[in-house]
Amino acid sequence: MGSPILYPRDNTPGCSLEAKNFSCLEKDFEAENAVIIGVSRDSVESHRRFIEKKELKIGLLSDEQADVHRTYDVLHSKNFRGKEVISAVRTTFLINTEGKIVKVWDNVKAAGHAEKVLSELKLLKENNM
Repeated sequence: MGSPILYPRDNTPGCSLEAKNFSCLEKDFEAENAVIIGVSRDSVESHRRFIEKKELKIGLLSDEQADVHRTYDVLHSKNFRGKEVISAVRTTFLINTEGKIVKVWDNVKAAGHAEKVLSELKLLKENNM
């Protein structure tokens, strides 16, 4: 199973918390044969610095052209400091081994989210056996 986590930007408070929490649970996800991949429109270099600074253990994918973001329909307009901007809505997808999306979390709040994803993954695996 896999879980792409689409997020707005490297090194922001919410994104940092979420990435750290998933990194702390990396071994638990591995034990469930699940791969966690963070995806943002930041550059490869930005991801490298983010991984080093926060000591992350999850993989990060650079989607500078926003192809993945458009495919998963997570880019939406919002008002930021009085300006209309297009931003990624923090969203997590749980994808099974056949490539089917089996669970979506949108407008995610970072605190406790990694634990919710792990719990759902375990529940889905139990019900499929």
